[in-house]
Amino acid sequence: MHKRQRKRVIQRIRRPFEWVGIALGFLVLAHLPRRAMQAVCDFGSAVMYFFDRRGRELALANLRVVFGRDVPGAEKIVRRSYRNMARAVGHAFWTCRNAAKRATAAGEMSEEAKAFLAANRPAVTVSAHLGCWEILSQLAYLEGHSMMSVAKDIGTSAMTSLLMKARRSIGQEIVRADGAFRPLMQGLKDGKSLGLLVDQVVKPRNGGVWVRFFGRPVPVSAAPAFFAAKGKAPVVIAWSRPLRDGRYRCELIRTYAPGAARDIWGFTQSCIRDLERVIRRHPSCWVLNYRYFRKRPTAEDLALLASREAKAGEEK
Repeated sequence: MHKRQRKRVIQRIRRPFEWVGIALGFLVLAHLPRRAMQAVCDFGSAVMYFFDRRGRELALANLRVVFGRDVPGAEKIVRRSYRNMARAVGHAFWTCRNAAKRATAAGEMSEEAKAFLAANRPAVTVSAHLGCWEILSQLAYLEGHSMMSVAKDIGTSAMTSLLMKARRSIGQEIVRADGAFRPLMQGLKDGKSLGLLVDQVVKPRNGGVWVRFFGRPVPVSAAPAFFAAKGKAPVVIAWSRPLRDGRYRCELIRTYAPGAARDIWGFTQSCIRDLERVIRRHPSCWVLNYRYFRKRPTAEDLALLASREAKAGEEK
């Protein structure tokens, strides 16, 4: 069977299960107390971990890339990564009801983060699938920022629309990834802040640039650099740290002035390195079972990356 045909077959098989998951999210998770919602997510993540052999293998391989070697207790880290991912997804459904009240109950923002947001409107906020990425934009919204974020299509168009509805519940705007540049740019001009995740593979023809991610070439989105440079907006790299009580604390990793984004490649590489440092300290908080390193660079891609790295080294 051809690779594309096999992919379509897998998608058809997965679709009913995706619908069941979305239905459970809206009908069950949204109506539970926070701790009960997390308990359901924990159970679901344990089941997923048990049956997802390929995902476990991929997660272990990614963990070796992060540290450059086998890691003691790797399976425990991967199990916690599954749990963290399930809780983050569960949080998106849970905040469909009483969104502002629930987001406030589920998380807090550091004083440093509050001060940055108070002093910089609009801003480009950048993170990864690390901790509970959904709550970052929610708490920024509660700090008085009109927020816009991007959603990739998941399954059918109807599935994507339902998930976007869940994420819009607090008042933030969600736009589809395809054709997102213009509405996001206009939103920034209108004074709206952007919430962007940059740890996914984005092909160069779709706005990605090749950078080093844990030493390996990976094409990631250059959107934060473009928006910061063109919109003259400051950038904050942040993440949501899981707390022992099941809540989250949003913390700054680094901030940048708009001028830093004029070097599109250099800025994008710096953002990725900022996130690398946190991922190495908290690997179980990162979504490990994603194919970050699936796309192979061509000889031309590698030559361009090497040239940019050499130029950056000369300028230091």
